[in-house]
Parts: sequence; C-alpha cells; structure tokens
Amino acid sequence: MSRRRVGVLTFSDGRGSVHQEVEPVNREFQERLAEALRTTGEVEPVVGREIIWTTELAQNEGKRLADLGCELTVFNFAVWSFPHLAVVASRFAPGPFLLFSNINPQYPGMVGMLAAAGALDQVGTFHGRLSGDIRDPKVLRKVLAFIRAGSALSHLKGETFGLFGGRPMGMYTAVANPDQWMKLFGVDIEHVDQWEIVRRAQEAPDKEVEHAFRWLTGKVGKIHYDGKQLTPEKLRLQIRSYIAVREMAREQNLAFLGIKSQPELTDHFVTMDLAEAFLNDPYDWNGPKEPTVAATEADMDGALTMEILKHITGEPVLFADLRHYDEELGALDLCNSGTHPTYFAGHSSSADVNLPKVEFYPQGFYFPAGGASVRHIAAPGEVTLARLARRNGQYWLAILPGEFIELPQEEAERKAAATQREWPHAFARIRVGPDELLAEYDSNHVHGAYGDWTDELVWVAKMLGIPYRVFSQPGAAPSSAKSGRKTA
Repeated sequence: MSRRRVGVLTFSDGRGSVHQEVEPVNREFQERLAEALRTTGEVEPVVGREIIWTTELAQNEGKRLADLGCELTVFNFAVWSFPHLAVVASRFAPGPFLLFSNINPQYPGMVGMLAAAGALDQVGTFHGRLSGDIRDPKVLRKVLAFIRAGSALSHLKGETFGLFGGRPMGMYTAVANPDQWMKLFGVDIEHVDQWEIVRRAQEAPDKEVEHAFRWLTGKVGKIHYDGKQLTPEKLRLQIRSYIAVREMAREQNLAFLGIKSQPELTDHFVTMDLAEAFLNDPYDWNGPKEPTVAATEADMDGALTMEILKHITGEPVLFADLRHYDEELGALDLCNSGTHPTYFAGHSSSADVNLPKVEFYPQGFYFPAGGASVRHIAAPGEVTLARLARRNGQYWLAILPGEFIELPQEEAERKAAATQREWPHAFARIRVGPDELLAEYDSNHVHGAYGDWTDELVWVAKMLGIPYRVFSQPGAAPSSAKSGRKTA
C-alpha cells in the first residue's frame, strides 16, 4: 500500500511583527507534527513552505498541496491565528480538513483553532477537530483515523466499479443508483455482460492455466474431487474464469467489481468462488499482488463497503452472509459460497501460511454447474464488520466491532456442518445480541477486516454526511453524521 499523502498547513497571527515573533514556535510544532506522521511509515506529510499569515500565502500554499496530489489537509494551530486564513486556505487546499490544536499553553493555539472551526462551520465547510500532543500514541491514533478515512474517500473518487450481470435473485439491497454513487462517492459504474466471462475464459493462456492448476494442487490443503460437481476440468475452468475477470478489470480500469453468477453461471457454466476468492487475495499463482475487491451476487453496496475498508486498512476484506446465530457460542456464523479470500484462513499475506488451511469442496445442489467451493474457517482476531445500506433512499453505515473466535477443530467442523459444510465460515462474536442486530441491520450480507477500524468508519460516515450506527451499546440509536456541520 502506497503512503497517504497529507498536506500540513500551519497558521499564524496576521500582524507581521507578531508573526515574526512566533514563527519559530510555529515551525517547531509543524515539524513535530510532520515527523510524527512520517515515522508511522503510513503517511507522507507535505508541509507548507511558509507559515500562513496572509491571504496570499493561504491561497498559494493551498494550491501547492492540491498540485502535489495531497489527499487531505491538516490545519495546524500552535498559536493564535487569524481565522479567515484557514477559510481562505480551505478554498484551495484538498479536503477534508482536520483542525489540530497542539498542547502549547503559553500561546492560545486552541483559541485560534476554535475561531477557525467556527468560521468554517459558518461557510459550510466540513472539518474535524482534534487537540493534543502528537507524540502521545493515543492522540496520533485519533489523527490517523481521520487521515485513513479521508484518504480512503479520496482514493474512491474517480474509480470505476465493474458490474458483471445485474440484480441477483431479486435482491434490492444488492443494486444501487449510478447517479447517487457518483454524487455521493464519486464512483462510476461500468456494466459488463456475464457472457464476457464465458467467452474470455476460453482465451485464457493454457500455460498459465496449467501453472495455476499445479500451484493450487500443491498448496491447497485438500481438493475433494467427486467426479461430478468437482473435477480437474471444472477447476481449470474456474481458473480460466479468474484470469478472464482479472484481465477485463485491468483492460477496463475497473478498480473493484461484482459478479452476479446466479443463476446463469452457477446453473450452466461454473461457479465464481475461486475467481472471487483470489481476486480479493493479496497473491495468486503469479506471486504477490494488490487485492481487487470482488463481491459475489453483484452486491454493489457490499462491494463499495469492501472497497472503503480496503482503502482504510490496505488489506483484504471479507464478504459473507449473516447465516446463523449460534446460541451455544454466542456468535454469528458468517457463511457464503463466494468472496471469502483465503487470506482469512491464516490471517497472513503468505499463500504458504493460508492455503494449507484451505480445502476445495464440490459445490452442492444450489449450483448444478459445479466447481470448487473455496472452504476454510477464518482465523481468530479482532475484527470490524460493516455495511453501507439505504433507508428510503438515504445511505447509512452500520459498524459492528467484534472478533472472530477460534474453536477446537472438531467443534468447528461440527458447527460448519450444521449450516453448510462445503462453504467457508467465520464465527463472529459482536457486542450486541441477535435481537438488537436483527431489528436494525438492513442486509443479508456483511463485510469485515481484521483490526479495530471503528473510528475510521465513523469519520467516513461524517465525511459523507450520512448517519451511522455502532453496534456496541444495546439500545443505541443511529447517530447523525453531521454533528451540526455541513458537508462541503
């Protein structure tokens, strides 16, 4: 994952003599902020060449950050500064804007930050506000949450989603409005007929297909050929399908995609499970690669949620059904035939770690065309589940902090067999009960990434100006994303 390019502008007193007096203080705190961001290895700070104390500098420095491709801007306050300078800079610098007040009690930096914040609110410019010592890990964590969210939405703008097929099995929640996507997220949609997968699969190079077949045969824990639903020929056809989708995504510059599959491909061609799993993985038989978000059942809002999580975390993202709540475990069984990256089998970027934990099972009666189900049980760890959903035409964001739990192998197999033995599973324990979740959650699908990304997702909702709900406190109502401030 490339480093996030973040602009840093520091504001000063608009009186020349005062500005000269406090300039060393401003530069010290600017460098302290930049160094803290730089040492994360995740952020490339681009600092202003000048401390801003005139409107001309506010314009020029803001334009410079935009020209250098910054994804967002931190407005830095260490002393009193004239608030109109931040307003002028916000007209030229790339947003969203984080207003950061340093701990510097000898000078009224917080006063300057609040004056600028109030002015930005009055002109309707979205921004976040934080205060503290950037050398404090807790403060740095809060700043990074804002940066990750802003960077994710910045990367999203201008992307193209590849929609292979159309609405699957009557699911309204899987289909979104192209106009609304462009207006709210800046994402375009390219429709591709599923026939192209069938046609292009036949053009996949035989040499790569055989290399992939040998690679999978040698690395996957077990392949359960049954002579009918899963044969070497059908596995090769799934490999060809992966190559076909991969190449179409590259040729048409599809940043992320969704494949309808059912019923056309799953009845008459082959399932897309292998293609979806390895598109989402950080590797294939050719070596390491960037994951390409691929949602099964052409779930557009699911794919969009996954793409945001990918841009936040830099890691693969899970797609699953909320299949079953297990009272005995106090956990959800997340299970779906496609889009479980093998990354989740071992929570590793190494195929050598993950694939021995993966088994290929024959598909069941749902998918008469057959093929391999890429089956594994997700490794344990802290996880954040999420979903963009719509109510009466308005988006909202569900956020479910939790963990994937580890079960003894025999128990895990028993639990998996109770629902769908041949499909992948993740046993997820979240912080609210099933009644609370089922009363509010608006989809059969859910998406997740290892780690706690709650703060980042809350900022995403605020930046988009949509409501959100963190499912961690029973009875909590969805929160407004606007907090009295308008989105720019």
